[in-house]
Amino acid sequence: MGDLLLVRHGETEWSAAGRHTGRTDLPLAPDGEAQARSLAPYFSGRSFAFVLTSPLRRARSTAELAGLRGAEADEDLCEWDYGGYEGLTTARIQEDRPDWSLWRDGVSPHPDGRPGESAGDVGRRADRVLARVAPVLAGSDSGQDGVVVAHAHLLRVLTARYLGLPAADGRLFLLTTATVGRLSTEHGLPVVAGWNQRPFPAS
Repeated sequence: MGDLLLVRHGETEWSAAGRHTGRTDLPLAPDGEAQARSLAPYFSGRSFAFVLTSPLRRARSTAELAGLRGAEADEDLCEWDYGGYEGLTTARIQEDRPDWSLWRDGVSPHPDGRPGESAGDVGRRADRVLARVAPVLAGSDSGQDGVVVAHAHLLRVLTARYLGLPAADGRLFLLTTATVGRLSTEHGLPVVAGWNQRPFPAS
């Protein structure tokens, strides 16, 4: 059985500033491109059962620069829809809601009234991704791994759901830009075998 490798995209202008970046389709910053390229030696010469990516270009570009060719976009891998908090920092949100936590309190609606997403909404998308990849990894007799390239909050929720935890427990898994995590099994049970690792320094 193969493992599931999780890759967070490289840095963008907004991620460097701590701004919530959900569906805004930003490119990688120059430092983010260097971060993504630094992952290429880790993936070089390996074949994978699948490579899935968020359709947003910061994730797609990270996959390409890391040498992960032929990635298939999956809408369920989009980042959390932050609603009216899109583009805001946590500090700015807490000026109006001092005790606010994304994981506990969710988001305010978009200006047009669309509600954004709760942790449970993101969790349901993560569950669909896991249901899609599970039979592929289970059928990988050669132990081929699969790769998902996406976003911090989405990947944190996906990890919580893989472990059988509530979606909001994604808060427990800090994930920085251009890092790799590994979801595996031990004695048939789901485990985190590696987390928040940057295999090679960006140059």
